[in-house]
Amino acid sequence: MSIEVCNESGVSMDATLIASVARFALDAMRVSPAAELSILAVTTDAMSELHERWMDEPGPTDVMSFPMDDLAEESRRPDAPDMGPALLGDIVLCPEFAKEQAKKAGHGLDDELHLLTVHGVLHLLGYDHAEPDEEREMFGLQTTLLTDWRVGREQAAAREAQRRSDSAVLGVVGLEDS
Repeated sequence: MSIEVCNESGVSMDATLIASVARFALDAMRVSPAAELSILAVTTDAMSELHERWMDEPGPTDVMSFPMDDLAEESRRPDAPDMGPALLGDIVLCPEFAKEQAKKAGHGLDDELHLLTVHGVLHLLGYDHAEPDEEREMFGLQTTLLTDWRVGREQAAAREAQRRSDSAVLGVVGLEDS
């Protein structure tokens, strides 16, 4: 799976973690490993232009998704078993706009960008939140994916810390035996 992250926003963000959460969500949704995704972080001015042009709404927003390939046919869906290479599309994030949302939500910008990335992935896969039932499904799935990704990262960090600790102990023991 190819995921490209480009930051043109002027706001510092961890592109590796953005790609990681996107990859996790796509894998969890059983999207073909041949799929391609582009994630772009832009300024509020650039996001305002996109928002007005494509949604006819003034001002910036936090995230927009632009699907590329026509995935309406069942055989072209990115989660189809025999899916070949597909351009899923683009996710556009606006970190500057997301900063205020993060503050209001009581978490950091990184957490907000991870949430918005998963939100964007789900939109690319055809999920929406225009109706109450759709919103419950999409936001429930979004929460599950983020939670599972965070738990996986915490477990990996704990294993790495244990490995380092074991190596340090074994290294000391090895020196005493010489």
